[in-house]
Amino acid sequence: MTLKQVKSQFGILIMTMFENEKTYGRFAENNSIDEFHKKFDDSVTRIQKDFGQNYPMIIGGKEIFSNDIFEVRSPADRNLILGRFPLATKEDTLHAIETARDSFFKWALVPYETRVRIFREVADIFSQNKFDLAAILSFENGKNRLEAMGDLDESIDFMRFYAEQLEINQGFSKQTKSATSNENTKSVLKPYGVWGIISPFNFPSAIAIGMTSGALITGNTVVLKPSSDAPISAFKFVESIYHKLPPAAINFVTGSGSIVGKTILSSDIIEGIAFTGSKQVGMSGYSTVTSHRPRPFISEMGGKNPAIVSASSDIEKATDGVMRAAFGYSGQKCSACSRVYVHKSIAPKFLDMLVAKTRALKVGKPWEKDSYIGPVINADAVQKFQNASNIAKKDGKILCGGDLVPDASCKDGNFVMPTIVAGLPKDHELIREELFLPFLCVEEFDNFDEAISLANKSNYGLTAGVFSQDRTEIEKFFEKIEAGVTYANRAASATTGAMVGAQPFVGWKDSGISGKGAGGAYYLLQFLREQTQTRCE
Repeated sequence: MTLKQVKSQFGILIMTMFENEKTYGRFAENNSIDEFHKKFDDSVTRIQKDFGQNYPMIIGGKEIFSNDIFEVRSPADRNLILGRFPLATKEDTLHAIETARDSFFKWALVPYETRVRIFREVADIFSQNKFDLAAILSFENGKNRLEAMGDLDESIDFMRFYAEQLEINQGFSKQTKSATSNENTKSVLKPYGVWGIISPFNFPSAIAIGMTSGALITGNTVVLKPSSDAPISAFKFVESIYHKLPPAAINFVTGSGSIVGKTILSSDIIEGIAFTGSKQVGMSGYSTVTSHRPRPFISEMGGKNPAIVSASSDIEKATDGVMRAAFGYSGQKCSACSRVYVHKSIAPKFLDMLVAKTRALKVGKPWEKDSYIGPVINADAVQKFQNASNIAKKDGKILCGGDLVPDASCKDGNFVMPTIVAGLPKDHELIREELFLPFLCVEEFDNFDEAISLANKSNYGLTAGVFSQDRTEIEKFFEKIEAGVTYANRAASATTGAMVGAQPFVGWKDSGISGKGAGGAYYLLQFLREQTQTRCE
């Protein structure tokens, strides 16, 4: 690690050591990619001995099992039962919330230096076990091995970055000027109380850990509800940290959104919510939480993310960037590219190249070395894909994909083909609505201003990308695009792949409520409220 000087928003000059984990990149830099794959293969073999076990909830510092359970099956092979989790009742959830409230001051008064140390210890545990944890995740939610490792890297980055942010800002306490000569005044940011954390399936480690870490490291207590499609990765985090904290500082409650999620959102004891999921669920939760009194609600609610490919673009880079952004993790990222606007002069060449590259992608079991595209998460997603494909066949032209994967090796999983659609009417539902699938809609444009207007013609505003070799166009894109995370000429991925500490992940418009990005310098402030303290002498 290298040391560098930074100045915090509180004006304190200190030395910082945060670096992103970037596991695969480091193996590649050292010409040891084969070693990476061997380590992953070894983990795939090792973790399977734990498949099918019963997992507990963790409430009040105790592991709680139940006879009323649900099964977690791999979306890549529905015959694989990965684990069984309790179906929490409303009473279970209320008990977790109440014990979190009772534990609040025990945790809030722990010095910030101790909280920083704890999170760094857990980050080190994750770093030491990253291959096993990534292999579990690959079975659990269907990410290929590079995507799964990226999820784990981001989890580690969140813990270390937020620990550093707390340290840089010395617990967010600073002296202010004195109003009179006999007064000594300071500003202190303090935790709210109990936070409900509702996390999604698509980043079951990184998003669950990122949101939970933001609340917990700032001195709040937490009730975490993971996605029922992918709860194991979140459990691994809670299992690693809960015994280092006062009992009930963190609680892990599994079960249905209609019971656990609803109880969390309806509780008067909950002081704040961090949520990642659909706009529909997010806005419903926001309305519930703020219906009786103001409370913070931090949300990221998806996107319909565009890429613009101008006439001057490098088509090789543009097709790589769009393909990776559209079909990485089967399009199941909030940041996935689902719309691309191509200048009509290069559209035929761009589409021919994009279709050829897409058809060459290997669809298969995500934990296998050569697989690029894994399954979608569940049967509902498969049905949604089939419905969208039927609409596309009727109203546009499917250039590739549009069907389930015919390979017999994929018959027991939720596998669908990466799909590219052109010729849809402007404002068509497939262009407007988030699908969360490997489904890309392509439109042509005549001039760059039109492309910006089309890209902005969405209620969402999460990520966006542009490919152009014209500096004026790039500047216009950054000036006028309505999205929180933006990229120019990014062949690695047109709209996805934000790095903690470098590219805060923030949604505009219907993509988010707070306007502050995860993995950025302002994120922790959302979990704290200011108190002015004046002492008279």
